[in-house]
Amino acid sequence: MIAQTLAEALSSQQLTLAVAESCTGGLVSKTITDLPGSSRYFLVSCVTYSNAAKMSLLGVKEKTLIDHGAVSLETAAEMAQGVRKVAAADIGISTTGIAGPDGGSDFKPVGTVCFAVSYQDTIVTKKEIFEGDRNAIREQATEYILRLLLKVIS
Repeated sequence: MIAQTLAEALSSQQLTLAVAESCTGGLVSKTITDLPGSSRYFLVSCVTYSNAAKMSLLGVKEKTLIDHGAVSLETAAEMAQGVRKVAAADIGISTTGIAGPDGGSDFKPVGTVCFAVSYQDTIVTKKEIFEGDRNAIREQATEYILRLLLKVIS
């Protein structure tokens, strides 16, 4: 189970984590906190669906949202940096995407999800397009960000 492996890595390295989610709606945070002892490393979660919440709670720039959209690598990066700063955490991670069934376009189809990990002086961003219904997309995105985080800290 990826969450258990990640929990062990975070604990052994004494790292703290803050999470910013949009399309996953709290599923990343739930997956992490389902494990006993997660309070050792898990600090805070912000589910920011609206652009206004992304700006006010996480410090995402309005210009970023206008120029790139809420579903973009740039927005994901600012979300991860913002939640990390707000929580004074070692690591900030984020998900922002289109879980569907509506909201997609030719340029950003349903299933498009952008991810970011802010750790030390590095920001790793990735974009994936997942298939399936809303729940399947959210589950795949959750698994993806946990695996990405594990890769970054390993």
